[in-house]
Amino acid sequence: MSRPGGTRAVPRITYLKVRNYRALRDVELKDVAPLTVFVGPNGSGKSTLFDVFAFLSECFNEGLRRAWDRRGRFKELRSRGAEGPIEIALKFKIPDVPLITYRLIIDEDGGQPIVAEERLSWTRGSRGRPFDFLSYSAGKGFAIKADQPDPDAEREHEALAAPDMLAVNTLGQFERHPRVKALREFITGWHLSYLSATDTRGTPEAGPHEHLSRSGDNLANVIQFLHERHPRTLNVILARLTRRVPRLETVSADILADGRLLLQIKDAPFNTPILARYASDGTLKLLSYLVLMNDPDPFPLIGIEEPENFLHPMLLHELAEECQTASAHSQLMVTTHSPQFVNALNPKQAWVLWRDRDGYAKATRTDHIRGIPEMMEAGGQLGALWMEGYFGMGDPAGGPV
Repeated sequence: MSRPGGTRAVPRITYLKVRNYRALRDVELKDVAPLTVFVGPNGSGKSTLFDVFAFLSECFNEGLRRAWDRRGRFKELRSRGAEGPIEIALKFKIPDVPLITYRLIIDEDGGQPIVAEERLSWTRGSRGRPFDFLSYSAGKGFAIKADQPDPDAEREHEALAAPDMLAVNTLGQFERHPRVKALREFITGWHLSYLSATDTRGTPEAGPHEHLSRSGDNLANVIQFLHERHPRTLNVILARLTRRVPRLETVSADILADGRLLLQIKDAPFNTPILARYASDGTLKLLSYLVLMNDPDPFPLIGIEEPENFLHPMLLHELAEECQTASAHSQLMVTTHSPQFVNALNPKQAWVLWRDRDGYAKATRTDHIRGIPEMMEAGGQLGALWMEGYFGMGDPAGGPV
């Protein structure tokens, strides 16, 4: 999959608005950081917010209809008791390029999904008025062939094959629409992680894989690729892993006689390694996260749900620091229940999700909570303040009403 990486300019999401998407009746996130972490009780909407990114990614990679069907169609997707379409709006910034807004409105017609509105807009300068360089509705509209804002540039009117097709996904395959193409590559390149320690224990067919899969079932193949093509990167990963897992010495991916690949882990006191299927869940998940965040061709956006699962609490602050480092080249969206993980964050990186009286999710950035910035400046830790109840919202006992 071709996607932005390395030294190429990668878009950064700075704003997200979601309307009528399950518990997210009307949620708006402003000034989104390169590392953004969502906390809150079970059922507060964290996983739903995570799923917004997964839904967009699937719409671009598999098509709107499949992403729609997989989530139970409008009956299950639209917020309970709400009317009207689903709306998702993103603002993203590319260095040396004006702010771009992507707006997608999804409705239904005769029980079938349609793209009711899809727009890409430039914003020129801090006070400039935005104008559309792509505008489509139900498969009809136009796109401007331009690399920079120019209202007088040529407009291309081209009908799509069906009203459920995304114009950005279709037109973004052509070089004549460079900014549309950049957004398409950005979204199709997202990695929403659903790592499973069980899946990493398999013995896949041998052959190097450049990137870790969402479940981690090709971990051995990626280790093989790094060993063959990027040994320095693999050494960095293993050095960081061995500092965190006592007595672990090395990890290898060996080709068996039947053509399968065997992942093995060797501890320092012993002469022979053990098979990955007998390694601890925590070791395999930590190795997977390190591989994911040290990819030589980094994903533009990485989503991780509850990285604390199976990991020792003392490792979570260091894992959060790994995320801080990775956010220099990838934007990270993380959900967590771990105060140890949150202790490594500043208040602009953490959002609290909670439910209002009507049962809909709300989101508040922690630097907007009264007293939190001052207590942090006095030496407080964000996770500790959370556990001590200073957020005043997002606790299992309930949030503000």
